[in-house]
Amino acid sequence: MHKTTLEQWTLLEKVVSSGSFSRAAEETHRSQSSVSYNLSVLQERLGVALLVQEGRRAVLTPEGEWLLSQVKPLLKAFSYVETRAATLKSGMRTRLDLVVDSIFPRRRLFAILRQFQQRYPQTQVRLTEVLENASDEVASSEADVMVLTRRQDITGLGEWLMNIDFVAVAHRDHPLFALDTPLNDEMLRPWPLIQIADNHPVSPSASEAWTFSTIDAAIEAVMYQVGYGWLPEERIHTQLEQGVLRVLPLSHGTRRATPLHLIVKRTLAPLDEQVDTLLSLFSQPPE
Repeated sequence: MHKTTLEQWTLLEKVVSSGSFSRAAEETHRSQSSVSYNLSVLQERLGVALLVQEGRRAVLTPEGEWLLSQVKPLLKAFSYVETRAATLKSGMRTRLDLVVDSIFPRRRLFAILRQFQQRYPQTQVRLTEVLENASDEVASSEADVMVLTRRQDITGLGEWLMNIDFVAVAHRDHPLFALDTPLNDEMLRPWPLIQIADNHPVSPSASEAWTFSTIDAAIEAVMYQVGYGWLPEERIHTQLEQGVLRVLPLSHGTRRATPLHLIVKRTLAPLDEQVDTLLSLFSQPPE
């Protein structure tokens, strides 16, 4: 059996945060004598002084400060378990599975997730980022909400959400910028085309295509002058502003747009509150 209880440690934390036994008693809806008694028992069983009085405030001793710091994660975890239990009792969703194409703007994605977390702190979001060609993974997933390039998926139906703009770029020192403009297919042919895991079909102007499994790797490949490529404009905004990457002066096809669609799991009918909220957050125009 343990010598101390979570209740005693919780009362100690309350006394320290409020600065007095009387305020801790008010906040925990008990008498001051009950708070004092529990903390006396706590210190007696530990054999260590945890509190000292400094003026009108009760403050921790060095030993008390160290011990409470070790217990705080346990108090937080216990509070989390109780809150989760209340969530289960109320029938509220405790987890939401989300699949998002990796070309979706990261800044906007995390802003959406932050807002969702603030509204539903007890609902865990499991996020999976995929590439367009990972169709088998997506089809077999049990995701509740998906943001994909395809409008219809085996697991649900969706509607257009936004277009992702891709722009043809190369490093500012790439030999392509020394050629006469505009650049045509024959002028591009000697240089490797950097692709993001077949996110776009191979251009007929490319003699060879180098495929990378992540957007970040493709961006770095272009940055290191491995080749040129169509990259998501939002993800290379800083490099374009700084002039490290430059838009290629092509005779045609400088920009490409890939549509993204918001898809809901087919079996989610009617929609629960959390899914409906997440869909609304995705549908809102970016700030």
